[in-house]
Amino acid sequence: MINNKTLRIAATVLASFILLICCGVAVISPDWAIRLAAAPSATQMVDEFEAVSGPHPGFRRNHAKGVCVSGHFESNGNAAPFSKAALFKPGSYPVIGRLSIVGGDPAVNDARGNLRSLALLMVADGQVWKTSMNSIPVFPVRTPEVLLKQLQASVPDKATGRPDPSRVQAFREQHPETQGFRDWLTVTPPSSGYDNGTYYSVNAFRFLDEQGQASTVRWSMEPEAMYAPQVHESSGGSDPDRLSFSLAKRLQQAPVRWHLVITFAEPGDPSNDATRLWPTDRRRIDAGVLVITSHQSQVDGPCRDVDFNPLVLPPGIEPSDDPLLMARAAAYAESRNRRLHESRTQ
Repeated sequence: MINNKTLRIAATVLASFILLICCGVAVISPDWAIRLAAAPSATQMVDEFEAVSGPHPGFRRNHAKGVCVSGHFESNGNAAPFSKAALFKPGSYPVIGRLSIVGGDPAVNDARGNLRSLALLMVADGQVWKTSMNSIPVFPVRTPEVLLKQLQASVPDKATGRPDPSRVQAFREQHPETQGFRDWLTVTPPSSGYDNGTYYSVNAFRFLDEQGQASTVRWSMEPEAMYAPQVHESSGGSDPDRLSFSLAKRLQQAPVRWHLVITFAEPGDPSNDATRLWPTDRRRIDAGVLVITSHQSQVDGPCRDVDFNPLVLPPGIEPSDDPLLMARAAAYAESRNRRLHESRTQ
């Protein structure tokens, strides 16, 4: 007899297979299928995100607070020899995006957002590329299984309303790979605004050129505005929405610009471990400029229903063997389905 667990695994495998085919990835290895079946389900992952932040119907389960942005990407053609993606041909291509802070509370004070995100949907010649980047270049954990454990350790205690310090410490001791993420937070304060922070792909991907030659890459969006650290203010003087307000003020003066920088791996650089940085001497190319010209409310703006699934990739860009990528894609889809259903039923 087929039990419920078997059915859930089968459904996850089927949904993920369909997702990969839609994203242009046609080869499914036996090792990948085994890892997928053993990984936490999207339902489990999103349930834990909800447990950490509490219920906020109609909002994303992570990065719940944010603002829609729009503009275009000006490709200079420098990446075209390495990827056949249409977006890398010289030209200007439309962009819908979203800037946000970490966490599932849509009303959180911006000062508490020590990690920010820049998510983009770009279209060129009918090809769609979605990417979700973070303001820290590494991830705390390497696998979906450990991410689930981290979320479980972060669920607030019912008596105090805060995570149990002993559980958090026990998790960190069991998973020393989280140290790199925490070290980055310690030595690199978040930027003073959305517009002057760098955003990183975190995960590795593969570029394919016209001849099928592959390059393992990561990318980042590096601002033209000068970085300045966030200044912590007293709770009474801190504007809880200062990031979105300062972005609006900045856009009244001029567009906000970032450069898309592609970093190429060398042999020995990990493609399947988002907790590890690559050496700083790796080859980098400037592929063009992201130009943000306007912002909109996330409540009814163009980014509202977009899930920014990182596996929606154009021909010429493929996922790496990073196990987090499939978990991210599945969790994004589950979160989107929940909030759209909640919006329809409210």
